[in-house]
Amino acid sequence: MQSRMSRRTAAAIAATTLLTGLATAAPAQAAPADQQREHDFAAAANEFGVPLNVLLGVSYLESRWDTNHGTPSTAAGYGPMHLTDLRSAGTGGSHHDEGTEDPRGDDARPARRPSAPAPASPQPSLQTIDTAAALTHTDPATLRADPAANVRGGAALLADYQRKLGVRSDNPADWYGAVARYSGADGTAAAQSFADEVFDTIAAGTSRTTDDGQRISLAATPGLAPARGQLGALGLRADAPPAPECPKRVACESVPAPYQQLPGGTDYGNHDIADRPHDQKIDHIVIHDTEGYWDSVLKLAQDPAYVSWHYTIRSADGLIAQHVPTKDVAWHAGNWYVNAKSIGVEHEGFAAKGTWYTEAMYRASAKLVGYLARKYDIPLDRAHIIGHDNVPGTTPATIKGMHWDPGPYWDWSHYFDLLGAPLDGFGRPGSPLVTIVPDFATNQPAFTGCDGAGKPCPARGSEAVVLHTEPSDTAPLLLDAGLHPDGSPSTMDVADVGSRVATGQRYVVAETRGDWTAIWYLGQKGWFHNPRGARTAKPAFGFAVTPKPGIASVPVYGRAFPEASAYPSNVPPQELVPLPYTFAAGQRYSSGGTVGSEYFSATTFDPAQHVVVKGKLRYVQIQFGHRIAYVKADDVQVQPVW
Repeated sequence: MQSRMSRRTAAAIAATTLLTGLATAAPAQAAPADQQREHDFAAAANEFGVPLNVLLGVSYLESRWDTNHGTPSTAAGYGPMHLTDLRSAGTGGSHHDEGTEDPRGDDARPARRPSAPAPASPQPSLQTIDTAAALTHTDPATLRADPAANVRGGAALLADYQRKLGVRSDNPADWYGAVARYSGADGTAAAQSFADEVFDTIAAGTSRTTDDGQRISLAATPGLAPARGQLGALGLRADAPPAPECPKRVACESVPAPYQQLPGGTDYGNHDIADRPHDQKIDHIVIHDTEGYWDSVLKLAQDPAYVSWHYTIRSADGLIAQHVPTKDVAWHAGNWYVNAKSIGVEHEGFAAKGTWYTEAMYRASAKLVGYLARKYDIPLDRAHIIGHDNVPGTTPATIKGMHWDPGPYWDWSHYFDLLGAPLDGFGRPGSPLVTIVPDFATNQPAFTGCDGAGKPCPARGSEAVVLHTEPSDTAPLLLDAGLHPDGSPSTMDVADVGSRVATGQRYVVAETRGDWTAIWYLGQKGWFHNPRGARTAKPAFGFAVTPKPGIASVPVYGRAFPEASAYPSNVPPQELVPLPYTFAAGQRYSSGGTVGSEYFSATTFDPAQHVVVKGKLRYVQIQFGHRIAYVKADDVQVQPVW
């Protein structure tokens, strides 16, 4: 024991010496420009007695050390240490009460358009900035905007949590309870999951360049044995019943959505009982954001008069709540065919308010989606792991009201890295098929409307690439006959996806001129800047779809419904309504695979009367614009592209 204590004491002295040396040998003002934040972390760790790797690990799981240009996260957190301030970030409603989209998207039933919920009350866990301000004698505005002050505030909070636990130690393993407290979680499982992710990061080590060009490294510390027994001293609530359909090593609880009849009529809520995948294959996982904070959103999920989705993920700590069994059909995507063939995952946050998604949320979501993709054999690509903004309208009349979350600030590239399926592209040079892969940090389109119509959005990294009618930044944007039926061009409004491609999506090249590339998009050529040495798109391989010889153009659909003769006598046939676009001979679009035609008839509360209609028609899913679409397999030919 004495030997172990001696080693621990020696290690603590060495760590303290290192921190002191960093602080004295290289004062903050003398640090190289791209290492300033690394010195800020070292100075704050030394000042408040926090192990440097603990401070770096917590910050990485919150923000990946980024500043995010002073904008709040989806959990009202600011800066590298994610100091939370709901008063400044504001409250939200729910994206299901915006626009004209019917989340069910089923023509056989009356539209379900929920009313707006009351704004959420501020949560105490979203006001850590007040404690940090008191501990550091720094005003909240400075803590939000100044990265160095923000790091000091986070270090002060960790030290305060450690002090309240009554633990005095320089060993990083003994800071497990303080790290768990920093998560803001109110339950043991979520706090443990957050702390485990931090200590896994510390053990493995990592390094990256931040969104403002700061180079930071966290050296690997293998062999750590965190003091998980400290969780019991945090006084957290007992965990809700665990959800049965979640991966290991995530905090996942059951918060069931109600399946019950509504008074005064034949309507019911808030999902449909089914038997997937035995009667319908699950083809997609749809990524949403909530446009509201956790407490209010969970209340909506439990309202039988509202709509539904399968999972919600909390921003601050990555806690997952499951509402609807994956075998059942939730009402979330605004397209009944997609609903019947998908799982909906909501993420606490906002698509346009200049907010960013925490690393804790990204990691929890990637673990969940990876688990679901393996369970249901869903390909890990952007044709099958899609955003709500990639779901097509069902008819020309519904296109304009379709939602566009999780928005252009969701980092698809990083998300697929976490899924173990990088989006970099694997095609040979010169391949006519390309994957869109802009550099997220430096790609900053000048969107408007994040906080008021026409107002410029904060300059920040984005997964979206804007298309033009000619190879010039000053050329007009493309037309979208569904979003703009009056014939006006698309706009730079953050909600307007009519002339925009997204990271990971694949398109066929139509033409190149110098550093500009044109792709086929909604029946037009869409141009984007694609210079050598800083490619916006990379070669890919896959399959391209084009009209069969002799066919001038083929109709494009928002759903893959069967032919009328496939329906039984007790189920009214669903009309095959083409979308208002042209897919002409000579154009080619990336294939997302061939699918059978299906319609899930579920218009009554009695699941025994639910029927899956399957036809002889087959469709090919294509990446037609920003959203996916379907064409009849008999109209097209599918060719390999290498």
